[in-house]
Amino acid sequence: MNRTTTCLRSLLIFLFFSIALTANAQVIKVDTITKWKKAFKTGLNLNQASFTSNWKGGGANSIGLTAFLSYKANYTGDHNSWDNEIDLQYGMLNNQGLGYRKTLDRIFLDTKYGHKLNKKWDLALSANLLSQFATGYKYFKAKNGADSLITLSDFFAPAFITAGLGFEYHPVDYFKLRLSPMAPRLTIVNDVTRFITTDNPNPYGLSPNRVARVEWLAFQMLAEFNKDIAKNVNLKWRYILFADYQDLTIDHLYHRLDLNLTAKLGRFVNMNIGTILLYDHNQDKDVQFSQAFSIGMMYTFQNFVEKK
Repeated sequence: MNRTTTCLRSLLIFLFFSIALTANAQVIKVDTITKWKKAFKTGLNLNQASFTSNWKGGGANSIGLTAFLSYKANYTGDHNSWDNEIDLQYGMLNNQGLGYRKTLDRIFLDTKYGHKLNKKWDLALSANLLSQFATGYKYFKAKNGADSLITLSDFFAPAFITAGLGFEYHPVDYFKLRLSPMAPRLTIVNDVTRFITTDNPNPYGLSPNRVARVEWLAFQMLAEFNKDIAKNVNLKWRYILFADYQDLTIDHLYHRLDLNLTAKLGRFVNMNIGTILLYDHNQDKDVQFSQAFSIGMMYTFQNFVEKK
């Protein structure tokens, strides 16, 4: 990895953590003049365990950290709208004897311009980016018993940039469904040769001599739900379906579901459960699944009151 990429990745993570460390409260300041609805959320979750050398119960010293940042800025006019979202997450765990290992990593940026057709439907032009901050590894034991690893992914390896032209259905404030029958996608993989194996000669659908590929004729569906389902309990999920018209078979459809349940346990403390389900035949023939649970601090700010 070149120095520029390393520095950029480090800067992003540093800024991400710096903001998260200020988390300590919830603020709502209603602005009745602006047409912009803004919502900012950030949090830092820590877990730690330590033992003396004579602890007979067994165990390994460990420390874990998860940080997240979410920001939305949505403009609504008489006939036009502009929605923007930043969703960042990063987590790592350090177990004594094993070193640091990543547990969570996501960069999601989305922007959408809408022109109102009626109360519930917009003509929509959108673009989104999905990638990660840091290197991802597969850990295993070599035949000689030593720890070994295989590099699976990295910063902007892969990165998916998708543009979309279509329609958005938004019957209520907390749910939207975006249908883009024209949705070309650019897949970027920085130095794809790092990920080539005998089982996967074309990682993320790229040949060894390429760093990017474009699927011009494609369809994308994005559905998002974000609502307080009980007092101090928020449920947010996002589902993305992507289909290449030139390779339109059931087992070649891209599916990704991100689900987060957040409960406020007090003014300063929150509990978070997150799950990701992913199917991408260019990555693996089977469904991928991850789950994380954490308790920590959260800070939120918004200039509007949620409708019940």
